Amino acid sequence: MAGDFGKMRRVMKLHFYKMTGAGNDFVMVDNRDLALSRQLTRETIAALCDRRFGIGGDGLIAVEPAQAEGDVRMRYYNSDGGEAEMCGNGARCFTAFVHFLTQGQLSSIRFETMAGLVHGHINPDGNVTVQLTTPKDMKLHALAASDTVPAPVHFINTGVPHAVAYLDSVDEIDIVKMGAFLRYHEAFAPAGTNANFACVLSPQHLKLRTYERGVEDETLACGTGMTATALLHAVLTGAPSPISLDVAGGVTLSVAFTRVGESGFADVTLTGPAVRVFEGDIELPEA
Repeated sequence: MAGDFGKMRRVMKLHFYKMTGAGNDFVMVDNRDLALSRQLTRETIAALCDRRFGIGGDGLIAVEPAQAEGDVRMRYYNSDGGEAEMCGNGARCFTAFVHFLTQGQLSSIRFETMAGLVHGHINPDGNVTVQLTTPKDMKLHALAASDTVPAPVHFINTGVPHAVAYLDSVDEIDIVKMGAFLRYHEAFAPAGTNANFACVLSPQHLKLRTYERGVEDETLACGTGMTATALLHAVLTGAPSPISLDVAGGVTLSVAFTRVGESGFADVTLTGPAVRVFEGDIELPEA
């Protein structure tokens, strides 16, 4: 027995917070002193995001010191432990989390992401607005309608890649089958893409469901997916800003923008709720 105890790994406690942005939920950690960097391995992050044996979340977000021009740096990891460029709902939760960590000193922040500099702001009503990076790589009719996805598929990168199809209804679709078909389609190789399926409720109001790369399943909301869906809808139909989107989490969010030419955009923002759900401690093996 003594020998077994001698082989046991030392553990450390990780203090975490759980946040949700319209049902898109995240494990949030404060790594401003970089003390957690060695512990946040791909395997550990996946274990923390596990909904049966861990805390549970669509991803993990760490607050780190800025490296260049931001106030802080946002590190975003999908639930499989892989780091991703950005996350729109995560950015809103990140803004609210930094506001909390700084005891309200930072209600407007500039933070660095792998996709570029993002601006976040706490509104008087408690909702959070983030001004996202300039969208790029738009491609209308990237794929023709098929037996699996019965509508043309369009593409845009709103910080991360998104494919979007507009259907008559999204209530009864097999989103895992359709989402995986687009996520791994050769047209979006090698990085793959997130997949969004929307229906138009009115010219400035859409209903949306999203299959997220890295989660490999439907999530209740996806901020960059909402943004991609709204912007492509504006190009295809001429719908003006802002555009509201109902998501699977039961919340309505708003995407605002300024049109630049026929297919360009500036001042793209996403507004909606970001809520701290609970906090706690969990044991991690020391690296």
